[in-house]
Amino acid sequence: MKKRILFIAFSLSTLMAIAMPGKNSLKSTPQEMDKFVTELMKKMTIEEKIGQLNLPVTGEITTGQARNSGVARQIEQGLVGGVLNLKGVDKIREVQKLAVENSRLGIPLLFGMDVVHGYETIFPIPLGLSCSWNLAAIQESARIAAVEASADGICWTFSPMVDISRDPRWGRVSEGNGEDPFLGGAIARAMVLGYQGANNEQQLQRDDEIMACVKHFALYGAGEAGRDYNTVDMSRNRMFNEYLYPYQAAVEAGVSSVMASFNEVDGIPATANHWLMTDVLRRQWNFNGFVVTDFTGISEMVAHGIGDLQTVSARALNAGVDMDMVSEGFIGTLKQSLVQGKISMETLNTACRRILEAKYKLGLFDNPYKYCDLKRPTRDIFTKAHRKAARRIAAESFVLLKNEPFNKIDKNGTTTHSLSPLLPLKKEGTVAVIGPLGNTRSNMPGTWSVAARLNDYPSLYEGLKEMLAGKVNVIHAKGSNLINDAAYEERATMFGRSLNRDQRTNQEMLDEALKVANNADVIVAALGESSEMSGESSCRTNLNLPDVQRTLLEALLKTGKPVILTLFTGRPLTLTWEHKNVPAILNVWFGGSEAAYAIGDVLFGDVNPSGKLTMTFPKNVGQIPLFYNHKNTGRPLQNGKWFEKFRSNYLDVDNDALYPFGYGLSYTTFQYGDIVLNTPTMKQNETITATIQVTNSGKYDGAEVVQLYIRDLVGSITRPVRELKGFKKIFLKAGESKTVSFKITADLLRFYDYDLNQVTEPGEFDIFIGGSSQATKTARLTLK
Repeated sequence: MKKRILFIAFSLSTLMAIAMPGKNSLKSTPQEMDKFVTELMKKMTIEEKIGQLNLPVTGEITTGQARNSGVARQIEQGLVGGVLNLKGVDKIREVQKLAVENSRLGIPLLFGMDVVHGYETIFPIPLGLSCSWNLAAIQESARIAAVEASADGICWTFSPMVDISRDPRWGRVSEGNGEDPFLGGAIARAMVLGYQGANNEQQLQRDDEIMACVKHFALYGAGEAGRDYNTVDMSRNRMFNEYLYPYQAAVEAGVSSVMASFNEVDGIPATANHWLMTDVLRRQWNFNGFVVTDFTGISEMVAHGIGDLQTVSARALNAGVDMDMVSEGFIGTLKQSLVQGKISMETLNTACRRILEAKYKLGLFDNPYKYCDLKRPTRDIFTKAHRKAARRIAAESFVLLKNEPFNKIDKNGTTTHSLSPLLPLKKEGTVAVIGPLGNTRSNMPGTWSVAARLNDYPSLYEGLKEMLAGKVNVIHAKGSNLINDAAYEERATMFGRSLNRDQRTNQEMLDEALKVANNADVIVAALGESSEMSGESSCRTNLNLPDVQRTLLEALLKTGKPVILTLFTGRPLTLTWEHKNVPAILNVWFGGSEAAYAIGDVLFGDVNPSGKLTMTFPKNVGQIPLFYNHKNTGRPLQNGKWFEKFRSNYLDVDNDALYPFGYGLSYTTFQYGDIVLNTPTMKQNETITATIQVTNSGKYDGAEVVQLYIRDLVGSITRPVRELKGFKKIFLKAGESKTVSFKITADLLRFYDYDLNQVTEPGEFDIFIGGSSQATKTARLTLK
């Protein structure tokens, strides 16, 4: 016992002497930080330096057990730089205490978690959030997530995920921002500023600001066949023009860390790719934070076939990777590689320095318990204010895909025609919520909501019943299981997201649903995917509505009652039949902890939907990849034609999307005037203004996302048919008009040429402004 006390006293004195610069490190100069880190590293052994690069998972560390776990012993030996996925400020404080008081140098730990779209207050999945096109709201969601996570001891989030993807078969489209790099870059900036602080010069100063980690660098969303972790192979020209910009935008916003992707790039896994991690990330983009692998990213390179664990670990470090998540390749092999000359001491020191600098910038050397205030969780997590914001933002993310009048057919076959669209609903009568997604709490938050309180969020049925009490009678039936195949349903409802599979026959469930439907005035069909049907390792080859759900929907339509398809999904689905047959379709993605209330707000007209798609919905999977900013072929299909022999088209379906990028309806209508350029020509150093008048020509107040697209008509390399280059979300009262202006500079016309030089080439450009990527209002600009 005496030896233990002496050891702790030594550690505390060491901490006071070495790890306390005396003032908030964010107020220190770079020179002061460099001096502090240099002095600390002089005292570190090789093992301790390698230890800073080690990021183990800590599920085994819980209060009362921390001192007995294997990871805890590594922490006490100075062999851990950070830990991930430990939830609870009391547990985190205990583990931080191990590092600060029981290790030789008292170096504090980083605590990371996948806080992807909220902590306990959950916001829409990122794909849904991007459909709000509201950068202020997106930044606010990240800000609230940082406040809550930091209150529970987390100082580092593995977000934002900014991978561009044009393949909805890939499950992780749910975690990204869709198919467009310009929008993706804008969202990347907003998320980084929300997590780290809006003031670039003073980021991470507060105890409610946390480090962001942009992922997955790079090209992860372009895996072959839409299959997760799969091979990526593309030209560097396409990389720079279509995929890399959102990562760069995050770097420019000051992101503190970058996560390497699982896939290979140019035949070398990203985790060992020197060109990617050093030449591009650090030399071209001037990134000065640290790079962490994805979960077991180093050890997985053995399966890629580029070497054993020692070889791939050395290759990762030499490429510019600084921290090893879970693989323990660094801690297990780097000392041997150093002795054998496979890595240099300089390279090891550089990686160690980057981790220590991150801790310095966070202020952990000033106060290792900066994020361990035990009073904060009850004050700052899942608050009324946070939930109110989540409800408002969720409603903005929903996309109204279809809304037509419901024509009622009576028993005698007589049709009563309505002049008004089915939505919004009146707050009267009886509404039946029918479908396997109608009464599930755990599926409302969506995938990658690891800190969610799954049983504390109301289901759609519960939420509607609560908010409409005394006005609308809300009834419910499940109607069907998620999928007819029980094994498939089990794979699609992991991680506590079970739908409690019903053991009745399909017919018994359907009969019950039809009985409930016959007692209702309106049917809200809660159908689609479960939350874990999208996300990591949740790829699909068939994007139709699951079999038994389609049967249920068909039967509900045959009742003659008005049906609203309330679609839960983490990806674009193929809804060709539904679009043809269902009068109203509201895509609600997975809206988060307050989704049920937000859905009610939109269905009953308290909120006018304003979401716009950020990913194209194909008519069938055979069209994939299908995206708006494609290039022309030498034999493009002529406008207005469905098929023409010896043109670029299909025999069985046209080339068009079911729902294009930027599309989304409203309860009101918007009319666009003509585009006016203040001058039709501009020089390289000039700015022109494009203006357009937008009028709310309908009966409801509402918001519209006004979108600017540009086409470079002639280039030294082929150019896309149009590219998003600006957007503004405006609110208009019924009958109101506003003039919307966009500044066009040479930067917006810039691209990477064949030699990967950024160029702005003189010539003619078409300007498009409208409510989707199919905007038809045009103007011609000439760049001199």
